[in-house]
Amino acid sequence: MNTYTPTPASNEKAPALETASAWWLKALDRIERSDGADPAIRALQRRIRSLPLGKARDLLHGRPLGHPVHPVLVHVPIGCWLSAAVLDIVPAGRRAPTTLTVVGLAGIAPAAIAGWVDWADLPPEQARVGLVHAASNVAAVAFYTVSLAARLRGHSTKGRLWSLGGLTAVAVSGALGGHVAYRQRSEPLPHLTFD
Repeated sequence: MNTYTPTPASNEKAPALETASAWWLKALDRIERSDGADPAIRALQRRIRSLPLGKARDLLHGRPLGHPVHPVLVHVPIGCWLSAAVLDIVPAGRRAPTTLTVVGLAGIAPAAIAGWVDWADLPPEQARVGLVHAASNVAAVAFYTVSLAARLRGHSTKGRLWSLGGLTAVAVSGALGGHVAYRQRSEPLPHLTFD
């Protein structure tokens, strides 16, 4: 029989992780329950669903793949921007991080379009979190755009700082997007009992 006995060091870290997790889940729960933006969300969802996309809608949903395409497409900007951050830390010259920032910004459009098409079909709770996810993505794109402008002007330190801000926004956005895609409740469902 395998049993796990935590060491004293892991006991010290667990409360901090539990506190952060509880804070995050409460914040997500508040977003899911906040219905103030619902009229705007429903109107925007209707507009997106009414776009004459034809067969492109199925491609954007990823039906030929058998799963959504948005999570596949976001790997381009995330990978580029994470790589740019690594190259900002490791002395490799200025061109590589700048190039990766450009490619990441170019990769946003297809990922965003696929994301919006998927978002238009979400139920209210997920759509609310999805809207915050999109806002975080807008912040990330803004940070990386300013980073690129600074880099192109020869202000690499400013570019690096803006890039780190963008990477932070991407991390938050990824956590929100993951919640939308893989939403799980930490408490048991009322009709289930565990003895």
